[in-house]
Amino acid sequence: MANQSDQRPDPDVLLAHVQEQERRATRGRLRIYFGASAGVGKTYAMLTAARKLIAEGQPVLIGVIETHGRDETAALLEGLEVLPPRAIAHRDKTLTEFDIDTALQRRPALILMDELAHSNAAGSRHPKRWQDVDELLAAGIDVFTTVNVQHLESLNDVVGGITGIRVAETLPDKVFDEADEVVLVDIPADELLARLKSGRVYKMQQAERAAQNFFRKGNLIALRELALRRTADRIEDDVQAYRIEKSIGAIWKTDAALLACVGPQAESGHLVRSAARLASQMNAEWHAVYVETPHLQRLPSAQRERILKNLKLAQDLGASTAVLTGKDIAQAIVDYAHSHNFSRIVLGRQQQRTWHLQWHRASQLQRIAAYAPDLDLIEVGQATNAVAESASNRDSTASRPTEYASPRVPPRHWRYVFAALASIFTGLVATPLIDMFNLVNIAMLFLLTVVLVSVRFGRGPSVVATVIGIAVFDFFFVPPRFSFAVSDLQYLMTFAVMLVVGLITGHLTADLRYQARVASHRESRARALYEFARDLSGVLLAEQISETTQVIIQRAFRAQATLLLPDEAGRLQAPATAVPGLDIGIAQWAFDKVEAAGIGTDTLPAGNFFYLPLVAPMRTRGLLAIQPESRRWIMIPEQRQQLDTFAALAAIALERVHYIEVAQNALIHMESERLRNSLLAALSHDLRTPLTSLVGISESLAMSKPALADAQLKMAQALRDETLRMSALVTNLLDMARIESGEVRLNLQWQPFEEVVGSALRICAFQLQQHKVETRLARDLPLINFDAVLIERVLCNLLENATKYTPPASLITIAAQVNGERLEVKVADNGPGLPPGREEAVFEKFTRGERESALPGVGLGLAICRAIVSAHGGSMGAGHSPDGGACIVFSLPLGTPPAMPEPERDPDEQKLIAAS
Repeated sequence: MANQSDQRPDPDVLLAHVQEQERRATRGRLRIYFGASAGVGKTYAMLTAARKLIAEGQPVLIGVIETHGRDETAALLEGLEVLPPRAIAHRDKTLTEFDIDTALQRRPALILMDELAHSNAAGSRHPKRWQDVDELLAAGIDVFTTVNVQHLESLNDVVGGITGIRVAETLPDKVFDEADEVVLVDIPADELLARLKSGRVYKMQQAERAAQNFFRKGNLIALRELALRRTADRIEDDVQAYRIEKSIGAIWKTDAALLACVGPQAESGHLVRSAARLASQMNAEWHAVYVETPHLQRLPSAQRERILKNLKLAQDLGASTAVLTGKDIAQAIVDYAHSHNFSRIVLGRQQQRTWHLQWHRASQLQRIAAYAPDLDLIEVGQATNAVAESASNRDSTASRPTEYASPRVPPRHWRYVFAALASIFTGLVATPLIDMFNLVNIAMLFLLTVVLVSVRFGRGPSVVATVIGIAVFDFFFVPPRFSFAVSDLQYLMTFAVMLVVGLITGHLTADLRYQARVASHRESRARALYEFARDLSGVLLAEQISETTQVIIQRAFRAQATLLLPDEAGRLQAPATAVPGLDIGIAQWAFDKVEAAGIGTDTLPAGNFFYLPLVAPMRTRGLLAIQPESRRWIMIPEQRQQLDTFAALAAIALERVHYIEVAQNALIHMESERLRNSLLAALSHDLRTPLTSLVGISESLAMSKPALADAQLKMAQALRDETLRMSALVTNLLDMARIESGEVRLNLQWQPFEEVVGSALRICAFQLQQHKVETRLARDLPLINFDAVLIERVLCNLLENATKYTPPASLITIAAQVNGERLEVKVADNGPGLPPGREEAVFEKFTRGERESALPGVGLGLAICRAIVSAHGGSMGAGHSPDGGACIVFSLPLGTPPAMPEPERDPDEQKLIAAS
């Protein structure tokens, strides 16, 4: 019986652990104060720990601390050295960010960096603060920092689904997992809400909004559970690392993880489903393993395929799967459980039919219990239909192929004939040597024959060779010769030893032969996989991928292959080199359903082709049609598994080539846009001067003395109007070029939105003469931070568009109201509306409506409006008005307006107020 104390640690694991420790020795240590949400006290706890270290004599530097106006947190900053921030100019504003260069020059022993997931302003060295921290750690500086659970990338969408708010600032889970220490800062939800109401989390106005949105009790309870679970997972990793470091083989029951043992039996599927249900009920992680022994490697392919399906089922149900190798199933399971700290093992109950099977099954359970008395063994009962299923599966296994059957070995009955003839031939060869050699040496010749037969033909023929060899040795060589009688009883011992040695030698040799064949097949598959990956890594065209795939599959699988790629409409196109007989209809079905079809599947298995979709991470990229030389080949599970791997590599290569093409097209488009903007800017500048001159000339003609005739005056006015129109178009072109080049600087001011609406209506008064205008502005609109000139331009463009695309006497409505955290502005009319399906296209450059008035344009007005609104951090869209016309909606962020100063009062007024 194996003893746990005798188990030695895996040297490879220890080496990897030592190398990781050496890597960490040159880096600073990272401590993360982790919480469920803002306000739990992470920054407070971090500053408290820093003050304790300062009291012990360790220097501490404050890199970044966000107090959010909390007096308790700000009080802890008193007397601490704070690193001056770095000023960064951004859109006519001066922002402050962490000065990483100064921090690296000073090289403090410990630096505090609040809000690890923070996004740095444009112009900083790194886009994220966690990247600044990583550079500090690489320089050997210890860092204390804070993180909320919603900022972890893997939980960002989960938190968004709970709270309805998707946080934009995230950090990779790898940063959290590789931290040296994680300190959980946790308080109950009721206590956090009490803090929020008392103004200890946010200022009162902001706290009221937070309580109505993010800081609801249900949200806080769910976030607290996520934080506790994520911390528990992190601590479990620490426990596992400690067990590896200290070479602890005993199971520590700190986790409720399950280990399910999958076998070749028909009821293994029931075991997998039961283990999945049990893991779900326990809310625990679980693994599914299969131990492959030399005996199990000889299973018919139907049973081997069932094993692969059960492992795939376990993986689909959320398990981590593994295939273990070893001669002792129980020992392999116990070793895996020890290395992964599994305290519970789930096994299935097999129906017994004979005393031999019953004894063997009980022995397996007893051995697992004997190897690891500290493990909990959970036995799953049989499903009601397991017996019938097992019988049907046994009946179907005889005709299924196995991968490791050698094609050069003769049929089964001829192998036994050759084995018998080999022993007889050995007797004939040894007969002339009877006078030259002792009988012991002649017996060695028969044992040599047994070894050769077992190497060539396997275990069964080696047994026949052993029995026939003993009979020939007794009849021809043992006195009395030519008789099976034995004169000396010692020869009976010789026969027994020859039989035992022959059987053992044949068994071991057959095992080694089989293992060598298995290793050869695995090496061949690995080499083919390596060559395929190597060839695909250098291709840049889909045609090269198709050619490489066809050549490699034909060489590795002895089959003809065709790679089908879809067109823009998703229809597969057969190449000119397609294998004859390919059914494009079946191929399209397999591509659309993302399911394999043809040979060896449940869909049209009578065909001559195997159709395998190429599924990439983003979408299905094509289909592989294979016509094998033998239909039996595709049914071998190992071959199918390797073919799936080849298909995955081809799909990833196709996706890589696709995105290379997308990137190239995007680069060409960017260069074209840049060239077009440059040309537009140049033309606009060159045209503005002559257009201004034409306006002046036309006005001079209209006012010239003597007065012009009526016809001449109309011509001068028409010249002026057309020149002004051209000037407006050129101004649009120039503004679009300036906006896209980033040259526009916003002059943001807090101001009433009503004023810019009135200004726009005054500017567009001439165009609005034949239309009705109605304003619906909410009475309590707050101050908005925007550029008045540019937003006025947006409103003017929208009003001009409304007059341009609606008949006279139409109603144009301007409405504005607060919607959540944004100001929503609508400009609607009751005209013909937008063309169907072009609600988004109207915002593209040089795009115009289908119905226009006599006033022409170039289709830049709405594009300029959207660019201006986007520069303000807003959004713009188009739709249909309730009155039947078009409706353009844009929104601007509200923000927090500055506090208004109290009006100054004269002394007499103050006395009157005090007296009252």
